[in-house]
Parts: sequence; C-alpha cells; structure tokens
Amino acid sequence: MSDSLNHATANTSSDLAAVISQLWVYPVKSCAGVSVQEAILTETGLEFDRAWMVVDEKGAFLTQRELPRMALIQPQLRYHDMVLRAPGMLALHVALDEVEGPVRVRVWDDEVAAYDMGPIAAQWFTDFLGTPARLVRFDPEHKRVSSRQWTGDVEALNQFSDGYSLLVLSEASLDNLNARLLASGAAAVGMARFRPNMVLGNADGGEIGPHDEDRLDLLQIATEQGSVQLKPVKPCPRCPIPNIDPATATSSPEVTDMLQTYRQDARVNGALTFGMNAIVLRGIDHLLRVGQKVSANYRFD
Repeated sequence: MSDSLNHATANTSSDLAAVISQLWVYPVKSCAGVSVQEAILTETGLEFDRAWMVVDEKGAFLTQRELPRMALIQPQLRYHDMVLRAPGMLALHVALDEVEGPVRVRVWDDEVAAYDMGPIAAQWFTDFLGTPARLVRFDPEHKRVSSRQWTGDVEALNQFSDGYSLLVLSEASLDNLNARLLASGAAAVGMARFRPNMVLGNADGGEIGPHDEDRLDLLQIATEQGSVQLKPVKPCPRCPIPNIDPATATSSPEVTDMLQTYRQDARVNGALTFGMNAIVLRGIDHLLRVGQKVSANYRFD
C-alpha cells in the first residue's frame, strides 16, 4: 500500500486512528480460526468465514457450547482445498469447489439452504465428536439477512455466523480484561477465545482505548482498490465459549465471571458484551491486510 493511502485513511479530521493488527477467518463455524495476513472482503464478511457448518441428524447447528472438542479442529485453507486436522484423526481434505446434495439446515432461528459435504466428512466429524454429525456448506444463492433491528435500512448479509458479517475487537479491550484477570489471580487469556474477524491496534499518532470499538461510527479503511466502510451495529453478547481454552478445549469460568463485574450492557438487556458486530457498507471484493490504517469517528447517540 502506498504512503498516500495510509495518510488518507489516518487523517487528522477523524477522532480515532487505528491499524488492523490481526485478521481471522473461521471457515467452519465453531471450529478453530485461521490467522491470516490478508483476506478478501465479500458481502457476507471475510472470504470463507463461516462458509461451512457442522450439523446434527436433524440439520441443527452444533457448536462449542455443547461440544467443546470442536475448538480442537484446526482448518487450513489452501488453493484448491481446506484441510481439517484434529487430535488422533487423519487429515480431512475438503474441496473448495465441490459439494454434494442440497439440504436445509438451521442456525439459531434461521432455516437456510446449504449443501451436504458427503459421507466421508460426516464420518470424520462423527468419529471425532462422538455424536452423529455432518458437514454442510452455505448455499451462496441464499440470502441470510442480519437483523434489521440493528442494521436499519441496510440489507446486510452473512453466512453461518451468529448473525453479522464481521466481529471487531481491539487489543486494548483484551489488555484491559487481562489486567483485571491477573489482578484477581487468574491467568491472562488470548484473543482467540473471543473469535474476532478484525482486531484493531494502535496506529502511529493514535491510540485506541479499551472498548472504543463500542463507540465508533464508520470504520474507514483505505485499500489499494479504494475505500472500505464497515459499520459497527450491535454489541456482541457473550455465551460461555470465551471460557473454553482453544488449545485444550477445557472450560473454566474465570472469563465470564470477570466480564460479569464490568461488561453488562443495557443495549442488549444486560447481557455481557465484548466486541462489536459490524456490517459491510462499501468495499466488496477489496483486499484487507494486516497493517492497514483504520480511521473512525465516535458515535454520540
């Protein structure tokens, strides 16, 4: 990226200058994430994010909430395929351009069109998880629309995410949580527990504070293809998944217990929130990269 693009994004007229410090893609919903240096932005979020999902015999989605071992399934995206690895299992290769029969599946309250990925994938997930399971892929012709309660007039699309295109977090928010955990005698935790797509860090000449992402209006990013605009729309309510150590799939309550002391959010009926769900307003097919500058103004409403 040219210096002029960097300068244009981090202009002095903005309230906040930050930088993309991490990008994460979660190809299979509720399995491990993939840290990437760059990702194409699509209308549903980062390319391949939550493109696949594991379902039970009735087509209902399975997650770490019920099956913590899903955290140990590690995807690797390659040019032609996705390789899934898990302890004690041979690697499963899933072609990026092949699917089997159409199916209907359910994620939360939405019934969506998808494609089954076949009996080999189904047996692999069934064997590792110890319960009947199948792998499905989102049908790109299906429109799954985020809640208009939070997106307003914007028809924001997503695939198998919990409901929105992107999850944005700041390094400062995690640092603040870890300082509290350490002061209480608990261990610090990593960003992977919170499953963000985009992590914001400090840029030269700017500093992003804890939970500033809660208060930002448009996130503007200058890419080589032009301007990207992302809009944070809804605080992310937290289930028990952040209590699960992604390296071991063991759970302990320290994270939720600590969030309970300072992150109850009246905007979502007192739920514990950490990070902001965001939607794509501009920049489809642009390439996001770690290191790109992000500018934003604070929202006052």
